Amino acid sequence: MQELLERKKGLHRKILIVDDEFVEREMLGNMLDDMYEVAYAENGAEAAEFIRLEKNTLSLVILDLHMPVLDGYSLLEIMRSDTDLRRIPAIVLTSEKDAEVKSLHLGAADFITKPYEVPDVVRARVRHAIELAEDTIIIHETERDELTGLFNKQFFFEYGKRLDEQNGFIPMDALVLDINRFHLVNELYGRSYGDMLLKQIGDSLHELVSRTGGLACRSGSNSFCVYLPHSDMLRESLPKHIAKLDEMTGDKKISIRIGAYSDDGSGLDMPQRFDCALLACAKLRGSYFSGFDFYDETLHSKEIYSERLINDMDMALEQKQFKVYFQPKYNICGDKPVLASAEALVRWSHHEFGMVSPGEFISLFEDNGLIQKLDNYVWNEAAAQIKRWKETLGVTIPVSVNVSRVDVFDPMLESKLDRIIESNGLENSELLLEITESAYTDNSQQIIDTVKGLRDKGFCIEMDDFGSGYSSLNMLTSLPIDALKLDMKFIRNICTDKKACRLVGIMIEIARLLEVPVIAEGVETKEQMELLKELGCDIIQGYYFSKPLPPDEFEKLVRDSL
Repeated sequence: MQELLERKKGLHRKILIVDDEFVEREMLGNMLDDMYEVAYAENGAEAAEFIRLEKNTLSLVILDLHMPVLDGYSLLEIMRSDTDLRRIPAIVLTSEKDAEVKSLHLGAADFITKPYEVPDVVRARVRHAIELAEDTIIIHETERDELTGLFNKQFFFEYGKRLDEQNGFIPMDALVLDINRFHLVNELYGRSYGDMLLKQIGDSLHELVSRTGGLACRSGSNSFCVYLPHSDMLRESLPKHIAKLDEMTGDKKISIRIGAYSDDGSGLDMPQRFDCALLACAKLRGSYFSGFDFYDETLHSKEIYSERLINDMDMALEQKQFKVYFQPKYNICGDKPVLASAEALVRWSHHEFGMVSPGEFISLFEDNGLIQKLDNYVWNEAAAQIKRWKETLGVTIPVSVNVSRVDVFDPMLESKLDRIIESNGLENSELLLEITESAYTDNSQQIIDTVKGLRDKGFCIEMDDFGSGYSSLNMLTSLPIDALKLDMKFIRNICTDKKACRLVGIMIEIARLLEVPVIAEGVETKEQMELLKELGCDIIQGYYFSKPLPPDEFEKLVRDSL
């Protein structure tokens, strides 16, 4: 290969002139070497080697079509088939008009005719080809995800909208794909493996849309969206695609889930279709197996129902549709169970749907942050009830209230609780604060600081659902708490399952080491109560003693126990 003939001072774009005729190379080089850094090659094979070596710095290739060893057509094919070389524009030197069509099919950007046009025209063609290629690269890098090469989310929805408009809103299907527990993939196998997996999925989706039409994007750190022309065979084809994706992951036990919206003629726009697909995908959350699900009328009805609950919440708070019930907790350390405290549990007497189960609205409000409003309502109702019992019964009955993970990160939490305590004339120790174990995994240090601050003010902290998470043992040495409350799922089988019984015993032993009492909830039988007492449990709550009661019935229970 002939070396670069001349280097100019300053910044110059590099171009390669490929022609087996020395005179032709020199003439063209003289027209361009005052503006560009010019290199030369005598044939296509020599040029291919140079292009591969300089692929990151080369701005343009100008090549003759008829050369020995490797002709211009073959060199164009090499460049087009290589993803790294495809970005480099090529201008073809030719005197044959019929060669232009074939060259365009092979990716040529422009032509320079022989004999050469005036230098200004040649320079203009070269400059235009380089600028057009550079603009294309900038646009590509802006609109594409760097790792997978798929569209990013913003451009995906913009192109999808344009695609719908240009094609008369033809039926389109929407897919949402993600990798379950992807953060664990990175932790277990390393970030490089995680990146490789994302790239493989991106390649698979690129192949899918290239074959079927449509668009694909990387919509999040471990999620993808695919927009495809509608197919009646979508339900049959998804298992094959999932099997292909599972094959990529090897034996890593990584599961992939796909939520699908199949066009049903309802006229939803593109964002709405993907909202539906996302709902279908969410149904598979936590699954250890790859799978797919379709958005259907059941999901639609559930979505409408959930939206109604969200929209009706503020009115329900104003009208006191939320009813606070109280479930008694009994100390069983002595010969006879003694009423020790109660837990406040909320029910919703909806004006249209009737009594709505907490399971239908608590998690819904946790997901969108509305749980803070409900928690504040329950705190106020519980505190007011403690005050009424003190006035009417002459006894103090502490009440446990839930403090959600959203509340814990509220900088105004302490001041809100202080106002409630002060307005009802209570002691801080009379309002017990339950914080679920799962909350401690979000930001352990902030949780610890918040709990310490509350305990310093005299509040008692109960860790709710102990044993249901995965970080408790790691944190108990530094986390200040006043009681451990066992998750009811451990209580259910303690009389019939020796392992369950032993596990509860171990958790009670842990509480003994920490010098805090143990509360067991969900106790339904005398056998369970007696076994828990034998294991050393301090306080029991459950249907064995009483279901959650409205305030007037709870008051009667208290009067009977006096």
